[in-house]
Amino acid sequence: MEKELYLAAGCFWGAEHFFKQIQGVTFTEVGFANGNTDNPTYEQVYTDTTGYAETVHLRYNPLQVSLGFLLEMYFKAIDPTSLNQQGEDRGTRYRTGIYYTDPDDLPFINFSMAQEAPRHGLPLQVEVQPLRNFYPAEEYHQDYLDNNPTGYCHLPVALFDYARNNSDTATLQKAEKYALVFKQLQTLSEGETDTIALMANTAALLHETFRFWWTGYYRVVGDELLLGPFQGPVACMHIPFGRGVCGSAWKKNRTLVVPDVEQFPGHIACSAASRSEIVVPVRRNGSIVAVLDIDSQNLSTFDYCDRHWLERIVAQ
Repeated sequence: MEKELYLAAGCFWGAEHFFKQIQGVTFTEVGFANGNTDNPTYEQVYTDTTGYAETVHLRYNPLQVSLGFLLEMYFKAIDPTSLNQQGEDRGTRYRTGIYYTDPDDLPFINFSMAQEAPRHGLPLQVEVQPLRNFYPAEEYHQDYLDNNPTGYCHLPVALFDYARNNSDTATLQKAEKYALVFKQLQTLSEGETDTIALMANTAALLHETFRFWWTGYYRVVGDELLLGPFQGPVACMHIPFGRGVCGSAWKKNRTLVVPDVEQFPGHIACSAASRSEIVVPVRRNGSIVAVLDIDSQNLSTFDYCDRHWLERIVAQ
């Protein structure tokens, strides 16, 4: 399982070497992103006339490292308030940018940007855009500092050590917990055919293991979602099709992960204490029969790791 991300962080020699030290990053490649010409060469990009930014293409395992953690590390490797300059390197090719290929990543990128902004006295100069194009740089640019240990780098060596020695322990531990819960639920559900009983035990085990604020199901009844087995405080009893996060997940027929519910259009505030949320459709014979809804009192609690395991749990 892999996801990908493209990060412009100044000179791509040092940026690539930095990101490849992070546990869970499975692939790095340097190149040129979001420019205006086809198949640019390094010499052409260097003129600052092509619109390209020196960029590192990352692939990573989201069960080992989250997008949020990667962006935290990214902000440690750049001056996010500097326009078209990192270190002594100047030019539009050295601008900073976060380029995504999965639209579901955008709320998490925006959340990370919002968290980073108050730490600086100046506006952030990091552009956030969908990836329009990417061309790998010439071979001699790939793994440059591995092949040229004394080569130029605008990043301090201590930063590489920091990346190497700081793993995303929260995601690693969460994945371990989900794997255990998955096995426990397999045992609990063996031979059981009653849907309500299965929902009740699943909600209870998830709630007890992770200490979520609210964990439960809404069942599809006619043209609305009706409250089912849950753990937590009193909740909304009826949710119309397409309304709120739950109704939207039903309508869109896919899992929705929301780092900040106040930013979700049409959010239904059953309680002001809910800050972030994940909703996973439950399918039987190709149709959605319910949704698993989990809320947290903290922002950005859920990510792709939660999505992966919760989708497996409701499918068993």
